[in-house]
Amino acid sequence: MLESMELSGENMTRPASRDCTLVIMAKAPRPGMVKTRLAESFPTEAITELYRCLLFDTIALARSLDDVDVAIMCPAADVEELTRTAGEYVHVVAQTGDGLAAGLTSVFAKFASVGHRRVIAFNSDSPHLPASALKRAFEALATCDLVIGPTHDGGYYLVGATAFYPRLFTNDSMGTKNALQALVAQGQSLGLVSRLMDPFYDIDVAADLSRLAAELPLDPAKAPRTAVWLEEWAQTVAQLRTRTAEL
Repeated sequence: MLESMELSGENMTRPASRDCTLVIMAKAPRPGMVKTRLAESFPTEAITELYRCLLFDTIALARSLDDVDVAIMCPAADVEELTRTAGEYVHVVAQTGDGLAAGLTSVFAKFASVGHRRVIAFNSDSPHLPASALKRAFEALATCDLVIGPTHDGGYYLVGATAFYPRLFTNDSMGTKNALQALVAQGQSLGLVSRLMDPFYDIDVAADLSRLAAELPLDPAKAPRTAVWLEEWAQTVAQLRTRTAEL
């Protein structure tokens, strides 16, 4: 069963202390391995640094939440580098298997199998998401089995659950344009009560970066490292914005 929920809704249950775990889905910021769809617009080194900034700001956003444990799930080869990046307060865990479906399955196998905890997997490129959105996603898990934060391109920026469902994520449901639809359908097939959060956007393509460049200067504290990167590459981003507007 799928229900719609506004982020501005009231009378939500407050998460219990330390009942919540936020797991950031991340990769080590290595050239040619991250944000590859921006490669036509920026040098590889610049894209790598952008991802590093997004990741740092995402970790800061996660750690700003009260009574929430923070972890990172990543490919096994990235654990050492991300452990240095994340610092001592963020637990870095190697996923089992390859790809996003395996990573998401690993999140809930690892964290939701150790008790009735509310677990949310969150992408590493939406540090501009209001912290209140993450709080309300945790609150939603007090009254449903599955919570999903949809992106405007047909994917999702977060997914949360209170238990481990081994068949929830599959490799053939990871395509950006149908990922959300596939996840909702799979949740329904498993008999889960699901709720959708408000749509948001992550940073995948030039249009996303142009949008962020227009919005973040109004409140750079949301993602300060990313804001500095955008200032350094302002001219290129402005050209992207002009190109996007002409399409």
